[in-house]
Amino acid sequence: MLSVWCSTIGSVVVVSLASFIGIVALSKDAARVQRAIFIMVSLAVGAMFGDTFIHLLPEAFKSDGSLATPAYILAGILVFFLLEKFLLWRHEHIPHYGACVHPVGYVSLVADGLHNFIDGLLIGSSYLVSLPVGLATTIAVLLHEIPQEIGDFGVLLHAGFTTAKALWFNFFAASLAIVGAITALIAGELVAAFPKAILPLTAGGFIYLAGSDLVPELHKEREPVKSLIQMLAIGVGIGLMLLVKLFGS
Repeated sequence: MLSVWCSTIGSVVVVSLASFIGIVALSKDAARVQRAIFIMVSLAVGAMFGDTFIHLLPEAFKSDGSLATPAYILAGILVFFLLEKFLLWRHEHIPHYGACVHPVGYVSLVADGLHNFIDGLLIGSSYLVSLPVGLATTIAVLLHEIPQEIGDFGVLLHAGFTTAKALWFNFFAASLAIVGAITALIAGELVAAFPKAILPLTAGGFIYLAGSDLVPELHKEREPVKSLIQMLAIGVGIGLMLLVKLFGS
């Protein structure tokens, strides 16, 4: 169990540190940042779908082949839909009220903190199943987290935060992933059925995130060459998940 704790905490610390990429990215050329996000979103789509269909769903059905598993998958989709709908963690849906922009920044932080807490739950629960499943979920979350944290940082700057304040508040919100991971590990020790429930919930969440949020972003790009790059990046994301499956056991 000690190795599970070490792997989980190490993974969520890496994910939390991704928030610092925001200030690095915004200090670079804007066009370069957009190119990086363009590729990163495509990688995240491949990684999320790959993790779902190569790791999470096979493990979920292997541990529980009853109707409870598909029910949890559907519940995961609905839970993430409600999070997006009511907690406004997708920042482009946060309303701006003229000059009163500071509240927008704090609402963004609360929503992002909850999102990161859930990321920690997903990573911790995945490591309870096996090291390869935990590693695959960490990669999928990280690839999705990097472009999101860049956006988070931009929202805070737009809300009137100083660069230093935006960076540290953003990092604090990201660090809630550690709290989520610890919660998952403790719950897994106390409730034996916890990993069986959280795996299909995670799968449903990834299906929703990749299919509802990220794929529509990719459809905004119409150029044939960039569309080909998107396909290749999606393939690389899926390939990473397959490599973890083949060599991580």
